[in-house]
Amino acid sequence: MSVQEHAVLIVGAGFAGLGMAIRLRQDGLDDFAILERADAVGGTWRDNHYPGCACDVPSHLYSYSFEPNPRWTRAYAPWHEIRDYLEHCVRKYRLGPHLRFGAALREARWDAAAARWQVLTTDGRRYSAPVLIAGLGGLSNPALARIDGIERFAGLSIHSAAWPDGLDLAGRRVAVIGTGASAIQLVPQLAGRAAQVDLYQRTPAWVLPKADRALHDWERRLFARWPFAQRIARGASYWLHEARAIPLVQRPQWLRVGEAEARRHLRRQIADPALRARLTPDYTLGCKRVLLSNDYYPALARPDVELVSDAIREITPRGVVTADGRERAVDVLVWCTGFRVQGRLPAGTLVGRDGLDLRDAWEHASEAYLGTTVAGFPNLFLLNGPNTGLGHTSVLLMIEAQLAYIGDALRTLRERGLCSVEVRREAQDAYNAELQHRLAGTAWASGCRSWYLDRNGRNTVIWPGFTFAFRRRTRRFDAAAYRLEPARP
Repeated sequence: MSVQEHAVLIVGAGFAGLGMAIRLRQDGLDDFAILERADAVGGTWRDNHYPGCACDVPSHLYSYSFEPNPRWTRAYAPWHEIRDYLEHCVRKYRLGPHLRFGAALREARWDAAAARWQVLTTDGRRYSAPVLIAGLGGLSNPALARIDGIERFAGLSIHSAAWPDGLDLAGRRVAVIGTGASAIQLVPQLAGRAAQVDLYQRTPAWVLPKADRALHDWERRLFARWPFAQRIARGASYWLHEARAIPLVQRPQWLRVGEAEARRHLRRQIADPALRARLTPDYTLGCKRVLLSNDYYPALARPDVELVSDAIREITPRGVVTADGRERAVDVLVWCTGFRVQGRLPAGTLVGRDGLDLRDAWEHASEAYLGTTVAGFPNLFLLNGPNTGLGHTSVLLMIEAQLAYIGDALRTLRERGLCSVEVRREAQDAYNAELQHRLAGTAWASGCRSWYLDRNGRNTVIWPGFTFAFRRRTRRFDAAAYRLEPARP
C-alpha cells in the first residue's frame, strides 16, 4: 500500500486535534492530515451521550477563544451542543478534506535516517510526516472496575461512554457502579424511568450547586450581534474560575469555605441524617474532582433509588452481591467508572529515537516537558499531555497555550532549517521535579486516592497553578531546552 506523505500528522479529532489543525491553517500550513479512530469528530463529546450528559465548565469558557459561540442555550452546555460546535468549526475552517476517519493509531515509529514519523493505522493505511502531534485525549478509553464475575452477568452491561441509542429502561432494574461526574448526571435521569436504581458508592464526592440556567434569546442575539459582550462574559467567567486555583494550590485552609457550602447543599437536599452521613466525604475538598449538581441528591432521596455503600463482592448472572452477602437483582449494569487516564499505551504504539518505546519511557511515571514534548521522541508533540489537566477551570485554556507553543516550534523548525527538535533530558527532569515540588502542598496531595495519581502515588495529571502562568511559559518555543538537529544537505 502506498504511503501518504504530509508535513504534519495529527492524531485525534477532539478539541485538541481540531484546534491544532485550525492553528496550522492560521499559520499558513495546509499540508496535514487528522487521523481519527471513529467515524465522526468530537472526541469525548461524540462518545459520551448518556442521558443528562453536559459540561461542568461554563459554556463561554468551553470553546476556543478565537471562535466564540453565541448559540449556547444554557450556561453549562449539553453534550450535543458541544459536538455541534466542533462540527461547526470543521466546516468554518474547512478541515473536512484533512480528516481520515476509521484511522486508529496502531504504530508510529521515528525514522532517524529520513527524519520522519512512519505511521500505520489499524485499517492498514500508512502515513509519513516529519512532525507528529498526538491529541489522544485523557478521557477517551473507558475503564471498568475489577470485580469478580463481570463476565458472567447475563443482562445488559454498558459503560456510560458507550450508551446505546434509544435504550428503554422502563420497568428494568438498573445498577449504577461509581459516583463520579457521569454518575451524578445520569442517576437523576434514570430515577423515575427505571423500576429501581441502585447506586453503588465506594467513596462519596464533594458536590456543589451548579449555577446552570437557560440562556435567554435576547442574550444569544446580543452575543451574535455584539461579540465583545460575549468576550466580557467570558472574561468574567475566566477570572472567577481562575481564582479557584488559589485555595487548591496556595491556601488549602480556604477550602473549608467550599466544604461548608457543600455541606449546606447536602443538608438542604437530603433530610435523612443517616443518608447524609454516607454522602459526606472524609477528605479535603478538591483532593478528588469536585462535582456540580442540583438534582443528584434529590434523586438519591427517592424511594425507587438506593445508595449502596457496602463494597461489591461479586457480579452474578442475575445481580450484584455486596460484602454483607446480599444480592440485589439487576437487569442493566451501568459502569460510571471513568477512564484509563493513567493507563499506558500498548507496546509499539509510539516508538522514538533508538527504538525507545513511550511505554518504556513512562514505565515509572508519565511525564513530559511542559506537558508537550518527551525526551527521546524528536518532533513529537503531545496535546493534553502529562500534568496539563485542571481542577478549577477549562482545560481548553491549556490546550490553546500548547497550540501556540507547538506553532512556534514548527516555525522554528522552518526558519532555522532544522530537521528535528527534541527536548533535553535534563530540561524535562528539572521541569518535572519542579512540578512535583509544587504539587506537594496542594489539595491534590492531601491524602485521598484519586485518578490524578498513578500507581506510585505520583500526580501525573494536574497542572499546579494558574492557566495564565502556563500560558506565559508556553508563549514562545524555548529552543535552549532542546536538541536542534540541522536539516541534512
